[in-house]
Amino acid sequence: MLIFRWLAMLLLLAAAVSFAFYAGTGQARYKRLGLIILKWTVIAAVFFFAVILIGRLA
Repeated sequence: MLIFRWLAMLLLLAAAVSFAFYAGTGQARYKRLGLIILKWTVIAAVFFFAVILIGRLA
C-alpha cells in the first residue's frame, strides 16, 4: 500500500512540475505531458480503489 501511495504522489508531483514548466515557458508539450501524466494517475487511482473495494466485499 505504501508503494502505491508514494507512486501516486510522485505522479501528481510530476504532473504539477510539468504544468509549472508550461506556465513558465508557454510550450504546449509540457501541458500535453502534464495532462497525460494526470490521466494515467487518475486511471491508476480508480484501479487502486476498485481493488480495495473488491477486497472489502470478498
